Amino acid sequence: MESWLFLAAILLVAIFGKNQSLIIATGVVLVLKLLPFSNRVFPIINAKGINWGVTIISIAILIPIATGQIGFKDLLSAFKSPVGFIAVGCGILVAVLSAKGVGLLSQSPEITVALVFGTIMGVVFLKGIAAGPVIASGITYTILTVFNLLPGK
Repeated sequence: MESWLFLAAILLVAIFGKNQSLIIATGVVLVLKLLPFSNRVFPIINAKGINWGVTIISIAILIPIATGQIGFKDLLSAFKSPVGFIAVGCGILVAVLSAKGVGLLSQSPEITVALVFGTIMGVVFLKGIAAGPVIASGITYTILTVFNLLPGK
């Protein structure tokens, strides 16, 4: 019963914050929860969902290349300005932090609750995008490493 209330609260916050992505995501989870086979589907989505999401985001990022909107000329021009170098560096940083974050989430799943809560608050109240949990877990991993607070050590 607690999970239903928690999801309903998230749905209400999403509706209040007018966040369509979170409304859809919560609605899908609630509908899946109603299905008799949800106990078999949830572990699969839990284990593979982030990878599926990253794949979909990667597809969306590659579409401008496929349509010819972005080409080698654009790639080369990105390296001709400080903005381009900073963007490449940030892309590398986010990829590394995300990898560390996914490892942290699998090692310490209890951190997920705080990250999800923080992501929901950022999405609803600060008009953020829910791509944050993996990146947030990477930043969390980095901070925990700096202060030698990694769980299990």
